[in-house]
Amino acid sequence: MGTAFNVIIIGAIAWFLYQKFVPAKGIKNINTTELKAVLSQKGNKQFIDVRTPNEYRGNHIREFKNIPLFELNKRAQELSKDKEVVVICQSGMRSTKASKTLQKLGFKEVTNVKGGMSAWK
Repeated sequence: MGTAFNVIIIGAIAWFLYQKFVPAKGIKNINTTELKAVLSQKGNKQFIDVRTPNEYRGNHIREFKNIPLFELNKRAQELSKDKEVVVICQSGMRSTKASKTLQKLGFKEVTNVKGGMSAWK
């Protein structure tokens, strides 16, 4: 009885971690080197930085608009669902969560910047 319970608990924890950290299907991931190429193309894209306003003021990439993660649900209408959304944060964790949120809200093309501003040079 105890062993079965332990297996269920371990399985639940593993599933939670898998859901939290594995990229969602349909979300593209790029590194900061690839981001530089995307920025130079200036195509049909919109760029959002989901860090806090204070983090954004401290250092940001000019093309990125600040929409903090905690405001994303109510401000998503500021973005076009017809354009790709490129999302960045400090390390890549919040932007991953934001990317999943945007996908659930019906955005078809979402790109997450792995490593975030910490990897930006």
